[in-house]
Amino acid sequence: MAESSIYDFEALSIEGKPAHLGTQRGKVLLIVNTASRCGFTPQFAGLEQLWREYRDRGLVVVGFPSNEFAGQDPGSDAEIASFCQREYGVSFPMMSKVQVNGEQAHPLWKWLRAAAPGVLGTEAIKWNFTKFLVGRDGQVLARYAPKDTPDSLRADIEKALAA
Repeated sequence: MAESSIYDFEALSIEGKPAHLGTQRGKVLLIVNTASRCGFTPQFAGLEQLWREYRDRGLVVVGFPSNEFAGQDPGSDAEIASFCQREYGVSFPMMSKVQVNGEQAHPLWKWLRAAAPGVLGTEAIKWNFTKFLVGRDGQVLARYAPKDTPDSLRADIEKALAA
């Protein structure tokens, strides 16, 4: 069966437990590939702020660490979780480290890339902190570049939450 919405996927949480995205049905999701040693790493603070501000209205921020870009997330899942909590107070759901490009990419990331290609129709994730906004229906609403700050997504998040 071909996956038709984000709710058809599962991943491993950063604690190593199965995380079925179907449990988030009806919520707005912001999916982000993260890294602990990137110039964009301070975006964790903004992502946490969005999560705290909008979670009661139905937003779920989900981070997927990836070490694909210049080896900027080399640590273990436990080290990544500790860093995110210690440095940025991250309390939103974090998943186990994944690949986001290529044959070994997590199936969710293959689906996200196909659902919302980037500039000039390219599917590949270009760098850490690429973001995907998913509506309450489980479909991708938008893809954002790493340079797009979490704060700059507020209007789109508000619109998705109101839908």
